Amino acid sequence: MRKYLHIDLNSQAVRVEDFSGEQAAYAGRYFIAKTLTDMGVAKVDPLGPENPLIFSAGPFAGSSWSNANRTSVGCKSPLTGGIKEANSGGSFGLALGQLHLSGFTLHGASEQWVVIHLHKDGSYTFDNAEEFMGQGNFDCAKALHEKYGPKVSLAICGPVGERLGLLAGIAMSDTDRRPARLAARGGVGAVMGAKKVKAVVVDLNKMPTFHDRKKVMRGVKKYAALLKEDAAITTLKDYGTAMMADYTNHVGGLPVNNFSSGQQIGSDEGPLKMGGDFIREQNMERGGQPSHACMPGCLIECSNVYADADGNEIVSPVEYETLGLMGTNCGLTDPDDLAYLNYLANDLGIDTIETGAMMAVLLDAGLAEFGDVAFLKSVMDEIRAGTEQGLLWAQGTARVGDHYKVHRTPVIKKQAISAYDPRVIEVTGISMMMTAQGADHTTGNAPKYECSGKGVDELVDISMEMQILCATADSLGLCVFGRSVTNEHVEFMVQSINDALGTELAPSFFRELGRETLKYEAQFNKEAGFTEIDDELPAFFYEEALYPSEQVARFHADEVNASVDRWWQQHDG
Repeated sequence: MRKYLHIDLNSQAVRVEDFSGEQAAYAGRYFIAKTLTDMGVAKVDPLGPENPLIFSAGPFAGSSWSNANRTSVGCKSPLTGGIKEANSGGSFGLALGQLHLSGFTLHGASEQWVVIHLHKDGSYTFDNAEEFMGQGNFDCAKALHEKYGPKVSLAICGPVGERLGLLAGIAMSDTDRRPARLAARGGVGAVMGAKKVKAVVVDLNKMPTFHDRKKVMRGVKKYAALLKEDAAITTLKDYGTAMMADYTNHVGGLPVNNFSSGQQIGSDEGPLKMGGDFIREQNMERGGQPSHACMPGCLIECSNVYADADGNEIVSPVEYETLGLMGTNCGLTDPDDLAYLNYLANDLGIDTIETGAMMAVLLDAGLAEFGDVAFLKSVMDEIRAGTEQGLLWAQGTARVGDHYKVHRTPVIKKQAISAYDPRVIEVTGISMMMTAQGADHTTGNAPKYECSGKGVDELVDISMEMQILCATADSLGLCVFGRSVTNEHVEFMVQSINDALGTELAPSFFRELGRETLKYEAQFNKEAGFTEIDDELPAFFYEEALYPSEQVARFHADEVNASVDRWWQQHDG
């Protein structure tokens, strides 16, 4: 049995709901999609008090099960106007599970800024947040730990979220208490800011009670062994997500200079300094950590701690999406410059994908040259200070592109496209078109699938398969980077959930969870007023051939939607 908290911010009252085993299993992204749809949230003001902010942890939360302590955060997105689930690593989901919590929902809006503290004895307090306001996330986290102690995990609304900037995510503690793991996308931090919740502090405790603890622990060991035997997991641990830059640069799908090129450096021009190979070797020489677990107990360790030339930490982590959008997409060629911008973004608590795409649009608008590091740092300074320009820029790529009338504005549903150019990496492009989440690669990423010469139905089939499996992972608190194991051992995964919760779920639950999530999300966006045109790629992807492949986007929203409809007719029921 787990509990779920309904927190009324207006009255500071908390209603505790008991969750059965099955309720605890249908968690994360599924729970968010079903709850928001059932509540009729689609038409509310996303920055109004009627928009609930949901935090949900998976069935293994609180345990040492590798990569199974992610936290899903969901609401109606103020960035896209549609449904949003953003999830984060770190220790916050672990802390919720250790208090036997499946999660909580923030309802309404507080009159004054508050810090909510969930105590290990089951009590809760609402504390005045005045002393923490306006601070960068690193100073804020330090001050919160000074007040609440080291044995807590934090979810913080940063200074940009305080001002309702749509770049804002929600920063959560990593294994070393850095507030550096973000539920980043869709403006969820602005929703937290609109509710005037500066932070949620959750006590860390001990492993919670499970239905059959011995079987759960055997499952933990078996899963760990499967991860250690898997070659893909070993590569992720050695090189992290940054290795993807070497691949996308090679195939010509890396965003460079606001998606005007797909390759920063040719294979005969020397090493790609913004790639995983170079970064790993340099970081090891400097004494950085090429492998780092963002969640307690995670064996994949695809995170890192990036060091400067003197061996001092600049940031943790440097990841592919940030390298692509905030790095090569802005014309940067030195990972040290990128790492420092990454640190500034983490301190502000903002989405590096959305921020990087927005800054590249500024460069394309002629405000500076691509690669102008001083200008990019000044953009961060303006956003931090909340100047007139900073407030505009904090509203994200689509709104900045509209303001400066930039034709090459890479968004779908007003959310920035991830670091996979859809002219070359077509399955991921289709996933970003079709998902209700906005242009989000994590909803169905297949970057290495060979797309050349293949028709829309074949590519949609791959996309839908990936979308279902990714939705399942997001609904179980699982990091998708374990998918080479989880997706190949479905019966074991479902039986382990049964062992943990006392349920009797069939293996078919695994895929059904993802399928139903996609249906609820599509229903929500339809009720919010989205139509087929909202799935279209920006016009420049169809008009401008991408170097070096000289490819343009092949598929428009109408034919992709028709193919998806055929897919559902063939597979539903």
